[in-house]
Amino acid sequence: MEDFKAIDVNDGPIENGERTSTQAAPDRNGTHARPPNRELDRARQYILDSSVTEANSSAVDLPALRRKIDWRIVPIMFCCYMMQFVDKVLLNFAAVMGMTQQLKLVGNNLSNAASAFFIAYLIAEIPTAFILQKVSAAKWLGINVALWGIATACTAAAKDYRSLLAARIFLGIFEAAVAPSLVLISSQWYTKSEQAPRFSLWYCGVGAGQIVGGILSYAFQQVKHQSIAAWQIMFIILGIVTVIVGIGAFLIIPDTPLEAKFLSAAEKLALLNHVSVNRTGIQNKNYKLSQLVEMLLDPQLYLMTILTVLISISSGVITTYSATLIRNFGFTPPIAALLNTPSGLVSIASSLIVGYGIRHTSNRWAWIAAACIPGIIGGSLMSFLPSRNRAGLLVGIYMVNAITATLIVIFQWTASNVAGHTKRSASVALISGSFSVGNIIGPQTFQAKDAPQYIPAKIIVLATQAGGALFAVILFLYYLWANRRKEARGLGSAEAATAENDEYGKWENLTDRQNKLFRYVY
Repeated sequence: MEDFKAIDVNDGPIENGERTSTQAAPDRNGTHARPPNRELDRARQYILDSSVTEANSSAVDLPALRRKIDWRIVPIMFCCYMMQFVDKVLLNFAAVMGMTQQLKLVGNNLSNAASAFFIAYLIAEIPTAFILQKVSAAKWLGINVALWGIATACTAAAKDYRSLLAARIFLGIFEAAVAPSLVLISSQWYTKSEQAPRFSLWYCGVGAGQIVGGILSYAFQQVKHQSIAAWQIMFIILGIVTVIVGIGAFLIIPDTPLEAKFLSAAEKLALLNHVSVNRTGIQNKNYKLSQLVEMLLDPQLYLMTILTVLISISSGVITTYSATLIRNFGFTPPIAALLNTPSGLVSIASSLIVGYGIRHTSNRWAWIAAACIPGIIGGSLMSFLPSRNRAGLLVGIYMVNAITATLIVIFQWTASNVAGHTKRSASVALISGSFSVGNIIGPQTFQAKDAPQYIPAKIIVLATQAGGALFAVILFLYYLWANRRKEARGLGSAEAATAENDEYGKWENLTDRQNKLFRYVY
């Protein structure tokens, strides 16, 4: 471990290859005060001010510390993402529970309601990109989870298409904060290689949500009440559960590792030292317009955006219409809900396999391409099998859910390869917004005129997943070129440079393109 106490406390940010001074004039006691440096990450300031010795921080058992952090923050993040998914796809289950008839939905009303959620989600990502640099991601997450729980419960009051649309729009606005917040929170606590399995663990909430949602849909369809429909009861109860989860997230997840009351001072210092290798920092509230401009000119983010949209079209189709497709195979609504639950098992298995595979082998591009293969096969089965082959069609729907794992890799890839706090917050919001674009397009491929087989939509599932695999390979080639370009420009290998000046670029709020030691992972 580095000896943080040996570093000059007057070290400032790097500018044009030289470190500027932040030394203050002597105070009335003749000592130098250490003023806050807007360019310096809060973690760096904490390290400089810490009274913990190197010996104490070095004695911390890192594997035990990781387990301690895992048990503290991963379960509540899992619950947040599970409820985010459940609340989002309740429309899918409510559609087979009589909501369509009760609200007199006709034509493409259901598709439009599904798309309205993601349009609101997309628009809300714009302020989210700014807010997440100024406000604690943990607190912003908890507040929005509670608010979307209220929006979910209020969906039960919908009387027609317009009121349903209003409820879905508010739900989309509040849920827009979830993925960016979870990505930023996760990247504060773990190194790049450690992030992949942790991202996968909380992202398993998608699969758990599919299972829980299907079972609950079946259970609520057994409820008979004269004054309130079963789907309305489902929205109210799950909305209340979501509010409780939001309050839990607000209280349980610390703002940053610096505020973690469950960690000792030595553990905090050991953790900061451990994650400093990311060269992405912990928190800096200084908004830099130059980093936003760099993001808009960065080829990697255009490639990542296209990849996300392609993958998300398939997820938009499956999450919104899987129960409807299964019902159209000739099953009753309760059985259709139950038959949708194996999709969750596929999502969980694929997420865990990919997450832990990346932890031990890296090669994110290859894991994305590999996860697309079952989706391509599933899309083919859905598109070309005869309608009488119900077993084969079900297998096709289940296999498409393997694509779930690619989305968490994309989120983690973005968190690992984008540095500079403004650029990073905006990039995470951009990718989350790209996810919503794909989900807007996906439901719109299901047109009423194509019912009940929806063949064009199924073919789009096949084509977009093949396109996703292709763009994963293109991203790999881009990152390979970008790393070699840095070295060809005389910046040398990251290993050699680190040996000379290990502190460079760890806490100075440099972007991935500015930091000469930053290397892209692929």
